Amino acid sequence: MAGKKYGKYILKHSLVYGDFGPKICITGETDFNSDFSIICLPVTKPVLMEEHPHSHDFDIYLTFIGFGPGGLEELGAEIEMSLGEEREKFVITSPTSVYIPKGLVHCPLDFKRVDKPVLLVHSSLAPKYTKKEPVPG
Repeated sequence: MAGKKYGKYILKHSLVYGDFGPKICITGETDFNSDFSIICLPVTKPVLMEEHPHSHDFDIYLTFIGFGPGGLEELGAEIEMSLGEEREKFVITSPTSVYIPKGLVHCPLDFKRVDKPVLLVHSSLAPKYTKKEPVPG
Protein backbone atom coordinates (compact mmCIF):
# COMPACT_ATOMS: atom_id res chain seq x y z
CA MET A 1 0.00 0.00 0.00
CA ALA A 2 3.03 2.21 -0.41
CA GLY A 3 2.37 5.64 -1.81
CA LYS A 4 -1.11 5.97 -0.28
CA LYS A 5 -1.80 8.39 2.54
CA TYR A 6 -2.96 5.67 4.96
CA GLY A 7 -1.01 2.78 3.46
CA LYS A 8 1.15 2.49 6.61
CA TYR A 9 -1.91 1.12 8.43
CA ILE A 10 -2.32 -1.83 6.05
CA LEU A 11 0.00 -4.82 6.44
CA LYS A 12 -0.22 -7.94 4.30
CA HIS A 13 1.07 -11.01 6.06
CA SER A 14 3.10 -13.98 5.00
CA LEU A 15 2.92 -17.19 6.98
CA VAL A 16 5.72 -17.76 9.47
CA TYR A 17 6.68 -21.36 10.21
CA GLY A 18 7.63 -22.26 13.77
CA ASP A 19 7.62 -25.19 16.18
CA PHE A 20 3.84 -25.68 15.94
CA GLY A 21 3.33 -25.08 12.21
CA PRO A 22 2.31 -22.03 10.20
CA LYS A 23 1.15 -18.88 11.94
CA ILE A 24 0.47 -15.22 11.29
CA CYS A 25 2.12 -12.73 13.64
CA ILE A 26 1.63 -9.01 14.12
CA THR A 27 4.25 -7.53 16.39
CA GLY A 28 3.46 -4.02 17.56
CA GLU A 29 7.13 -3.15 17.92
CA THR A 30 8.13 -3.94 14.34
CA ASP A 31 4.88 -3.75 12.36
CA PHE A 32 3.02 -0.71 13.68
CA ASN A 33 5.12 0.83 16.46
CA SER A 34 2.29 0.10 18.90
CA ASP A 35 1.64 -1.73 22.17
CA PHE A 36 -0.40 -4.60 20.71
CA SER A 37 0.75 -7.94 19.32
CA ILE A 38 -1.22 -10.92 18.05
CA ILE A 39 -0.41 -14.45 16.91
CA CYS A 40 -2.93 -16.59 15.01
CA LEU A 41 -1.92 -20.24 15.16
CA PRO A 42 -3.95 -23.18 13.84
CA VAL A 43 -3.53 -26.30 15.99
CA THR A 44 -4.31 -29.51 14.07
CA LYS A 45 -3.05 -32.24 16.40
CA PRO A 46 -2.47 -32.82 20.11
CA VAL A 47 0.55 -30.93 21.40
CA LEU A 48 2.00 -29.79 24.70
CA MET A 49 2.39 -26.20 23.58
CA GLU A 50 3.88 -24.73 26.74
CA GLU A 51 5.23 -27.06 29.42
CA HIS A 52 6.55 -24.67 32.06
CA PRO A 53 4.61 -22.15 34.14
CA HIS A 54 5.69 -18.55 33.55
CA SER A 55 4.39 -14.99 33.66
CA HIS A 56 4.58 -11.76 31.66
CA ASP A 57 4.92 -8.04 32.35
CA PHE A 58 1.80 -7.37 30.26
CA ASP A 59 -1.77 -8.62 29.85
CA ILE A 60 -2.48 -11.54 27.51
CA TYR A 61 -5.70 -12.82 26.00
CA LEU A 62 -5.89 -16.38 24.68
CA THR A 63 -8.86 -17.28 22.51
CA PHE A 64 -9.55 -20.85 21.41
CA ILE A 65 -11.89 -21.17 18.42
CA GLY A 66 -12.80 -24.28 16.45
CA PHE A 67 -12.84 -23.90 12.71
CA GLY A 68 -13.69 -26.30 9.94
CA PRO A 69 -16.66 -28.68 10.05
CA GLY A 70 -19.16 -27.62 12.71
CA GLY A 71 -18.31 -23.94 12.41
CA LEU A 72 -17.39 -21.64 15.26
CA GLU A 73 -19.98 -23.00 17.70
CA GLU A 74 -18.01 -26.17 18.38
CA LEU A 75 -14.39 -26.34 19.59
CA GLY A 76 -13.72 -29.98 18.71
CA ALA A 77 -10.86 -30.28 21.19
CA GLU A 78 -9.90 -30.74 24.82
CA ILE A 79 -7.31 -28.32 26.13
CA GLU A 80 -5.84 -28.20 29.63
CA MET A 81 -4.46 -24.96 31.01
CA SER A 82 -3.30 -24.05 34.51
CA LEU A 83 -3.50 -20.66 36.18
CA GLY A 84 -1.89 -19.30 39.33
CA GLU A 85 1.14 -20.39 41.32
CA GLU A 86 -0.91 -23.29 42.69
CA ARG A 87 -1.53 -24.37 39.06
CA GLU A 88 -5.32 -24.53 39.19
CA LYS A 89 -6.27 -26.64 36.15
CA PHE A 90 -9.00 -25.73 33.67
CA VAL A 91 -10.31 -28.00 30.92
CA ILE A 92 -11.48 -26.16 27.81
CA THR A 93 -13.93 -27.99 25.50
CA SER A 94 -15.93 -25.15 23.93
CA PRO A 95 -14.94 -21.83 22.31
CA THR A 96 -13.28 -19.92 25.14
CA SER A 97 -11.24 -16.82 25.91
CA VAL A 98 -8.79 -16.62 28.81
CA TYR A 99 -7.61 -13.30 30.23
CA ILE A 100 -4.16 -13.48 31.84
CA PRO A 101 -3.36 -10.26 33.72
CA LYS A 102 0.28 -9.20 33.87
CA GLY A 103 2.17 -11.11 36.54
CA LEU A 104 -0.28 -14.07 36.69
CA VAL A 105 1.57 -17.38 36.49
CA HIS A 106 0.05 -19.66 33.85
CA CYS A 107 0.68 -22.94 31.99
CA PRO A 108 1.20 -25.75 31.17
CA LEU A 109 -0.94 -25.39 28.04
CA ASP A 110 -1.73 -28.84 26.66
CA PHE A 111 -3.89 -29.61 23.64
CA LYS A 112 -4.88 -33.13 24.80
CA ARG A 113 -7.34 -33.93 22.01
CA VAL A 114 -7.85 -32.16 18.67
CA ASP A 115 -10.71 -33.56 16.56
CA LYS A 116 -10.74 -30.62 14.14
CA PRO A 117 -8.48 -27.60 13.73
CA VAL A 118 -8.47 -25.08 16.57
CA LEU A 119 -7.42 -21.50 16.00
CA LEU A 120 -5.42 -20.15 18.93
CA VAL A 121 -5.45 -16.34 18.92
CA HIS A 122 -2.79 -15.03 21.29
CA SER A 123 -3.19 -11.28 21.86
CA SER A 124 -1.05 -9.14 24.13
CA LEU A 125 -0.92 -5.53 25.18
CA ALA A 126 2.79 -5.31 24.46
CA PRO A 127 5.01 -4.38 21.53
CA LYS A 128 6.62 -7.85 21.54
CA TYR A 129 6.33 -11.21 23.28
CA THR A 130 8.59 -11.80 26.26
CA LYS A 131 8.16 -14.03 29.30
CA LYS A 132 9.62 -14.57 32.72
CA GLU A 133 10.99 -18.08 32.45
CA PRO A 134 9.78 -21.09 34.38
CA VAL A 135 8.39 -20.54 37.81
CA PRO A 136 9.70 -23.13 40.27
CA GLY A 137 7.18 -25.52 41.68
